[in-house]
Amino acid sequence: MLIGLICSLVFIAEPLDQIYWNVRYRLSSHAISQPVIVIPLDNQGSGSTKSSGWTTMEQARLLELVRRQVPRKVVLDARVDTGQSIWGDRALARAIGELGDDFSLVLRNNSVDADSHGEFLFPASSVVPRSRIAISKWNANFIDFATTAPYAVRIDGKSYPTVGPAVAGIRGREGGVYVPDFSLDPDSVPQLPVSKLLNGKFAPGLLTGRTVVISDFGTAGRPIGYFGHGRTPDIALAFAGSEGLRRPFAIVLPRLVLLGLLAVCLALAANARSRREKALFYIAACAVTFVLPAILVEFGILSFTDQLLATMAIYGSIRLWQKWRRRVQHTSASGLPNLLSLTSKQIEVGRDVVVAVIARYEEILATLPKELHGECARQIARRLSVGSGRSEIYNGDGGHFAWTEEARPLEMQLNHLEGLRALFSAPLQIGEHTFDTNIHFGLDRNEGVDALARVNSALASANEALTSGRSIELFEAARLAEAPWELSLHARIDEGLRNGDIWLAFQPQWDFAEKRFCGAEALIRWNHPTRGPIAPDAFILQAERAGRIDALTFWVLEEAITAALEINALGPRFQMSINLSAQMVDKPNLVSNIAEVVQRRGIDPSLLTIEVTETSSVHNRPAARHNLSQLRALGFRLSIDDFGTGEASLSYLAELPSDELKIDRRFVSRITTAERERAIVAYTIALAHDLHQEVVAEGIEDEATLQLLMELGCDYAQGYYLGKPQSFADFIQTYRRSADIQIGIV
Repeated sequence: MLIGLICSLVFIAEPLDQIYWNVRYRLSSHAISQPVIVIPLDNQGSGSTKSSGWTTMEQARLLELVRRQVPRKVVLDARVDTGQSIWGDRALARAIGELGDDFSLVLRNNSVDADSHGEFLFPASSVVPRSRIAISKWNANFIDFATTAPYAVRIDGKSYPTVGPAVAGIRGREGGVYVPDFSLDPDSVPQLPVSKLLNGKFAPGLLTGRTVVISDFGTAGRPIGYFGHGRTPDIALAFAGSEGLRRPFAIVLPRLVLLGLLAVCLALAANARSRREKALFYIAACAVTFVLPAILVEFGILSFTDQLLATMAIYGSIRLWQKWRRRVQHTSASGLPNLLSLTSKQIEVGRDVVVAVIARYEEILATLPKELHGECARQIARRLSVGSGRSEIYNGDGGHFAWTEEARPLEMQLNHLEGLRALFSAPLQIGEHTFDTNIHFGLDRNEGVDALARVNSALASANEALTSGRSIELFEAARLAEAPWELSLHARIDEGLRNGDIWLAFQPQWDFAEKRFCGAEALIRWNHPTRGPIAPDAFILQAERAGRIDALTFWVLEEAITAALEINALGPRFQMSINLSAQMVDKPNLVSNIAEVVQRRGIDPSLLTIEVTETSSVHNRPAARHNLSQLRALGFRLSIDDFGTGEASLSYLAELPSDELKIDRRFVSRITTAERERAIVAYTIALAHDLHQEVVAEGIEDEATLQLLMELGCDYAQGYYLGKPQSFADFIQTYRRSADIQIGIV
């Protein structure tokens, strides 16, 4: 609404109003309904040098001839030059007097809406009484098209009727304006040539009872705009005015009336809940803009349409742009609705959100021609639609597909998704290409949360299922409660490092051969001021998700180097072990960054052992092998951590260059009581030695386990029996005392 007002004020919207009324009146043109006839004057007068060409004597004769036909009204629309002939003036005065109140003389000037006395040439009042004067006065728009007319104008303190009421025979109204009926076709007004009047060659009774307008079209002022008919002599407007005065009302509506009504319709349409309601309100808005003004004017009620049309044009343009933008944003390249489309909707109660992700989807697309990319996504969506019973499947980037499912009991829902997964056991046939597919699902069952959060939860779960190799990952409500913590982890880790809440603990390693503490593993710890001690596995996983694992790893490296340098300065060689996240192993700048730290700190790389595990999450295994080989070439020792679990197995041992195996605590802790575990540990130690590798046993909790490992030929030991992880200050004291303390080994 405000936009429409501004446009109107700066005259931008006025052309719209001009176009509207031109079209409206052109489509509804009709003939004059009143008994009116025009006698156009030509220059058949006495050869006067006046612009009119008619003397007062000749005008008097015309009026007398017309009077004899007993007309209802006589309007003289011509210039009257009094003072040229006394006899002519007297004859004209006598003819006007005989017509009495049924006579009007039209005065005008070259300005459409001038109303000062100095701009009009009044004839002598002794010839034409002031009471017989009518003024040609019209309210016009920006290109001089008449819009309304006043009933009367006041000049030098005296009120004069305008020409429309004069033709219609209406007197006595001074205030207000009326609306001419521009649908009147001015060419439909009958005419009688003045020559026939003078010669008496016209049908008897032709002028009787009619309003006779004697008009000099050639000198009757400049043409004025007439809606639907271009520019015409303004006497034509007098006929339109007289037609308009027959209407029941003469009202010009304030602009805000229909504009406010339009605003209400648009607001209701914008907030409508159903498409039917929205359509009805939009139809109402169009009716207010395009139909209602045309209907109201038939009753004499004028409403300016510029603001209405401008508002509708701008609103319509904005809505079309929004619709196009939404269509573009909410539609993926495959033509399927995208995830943004799903998040913009309200998810019904009793629905689960499911996101499926296709493994190696980008590799599939890279194999296909570009024109088949969309077909690939559509084929996957069709399978999911068949299996889920949902007609609308939403497509995201990276091979993600989402939909909502009925919230069945969890076991049933998981079985349903497993069945859906079986649909993808058959290969995809895309054109001439055939692909085996592997699909993983993320499931969100947290009702009462907004759609965006639920879709993101299912999306994160699907990605975790893909990374971990599981078929289905459920996003638990407990994890949802932890989401704010995980999302703010970046800032919290930085704060913990500054405040000392995050610190480095050291757990000693025992050398069976030298019977001394020969090294330690650097382990990160976090004592949060409000959450207390946080398990390393928990916050390291969160740090990996938040992209902060690199910063933590290099902080650990710096602190571990500081500790290693100090301990090695005390005497015997001391090895420091640090853990390397699988997310970092394949990064192209890993080797150069670690080498820069070691060179800057001036430490021998052979004093540092890098422990690697969880390679299932390594994305680029060739790059990981290359990086680890480069680190080993620089002098770092490589250790395969948690050997015997996950992927830290024989295939891993064959694939990666390494110097050391660490046997997982799950095997070590039971070697004194379980024959199978003792055999596994013994075999692993023998295998490592055959491969010229050393062995570290983790999780030693008692002396018996320590003694048995020594008998089995293990090289190094680590566990709570030898020492718990502790701060460096405590660790250095323990290390200094260890040279003089026997721990049960003779």
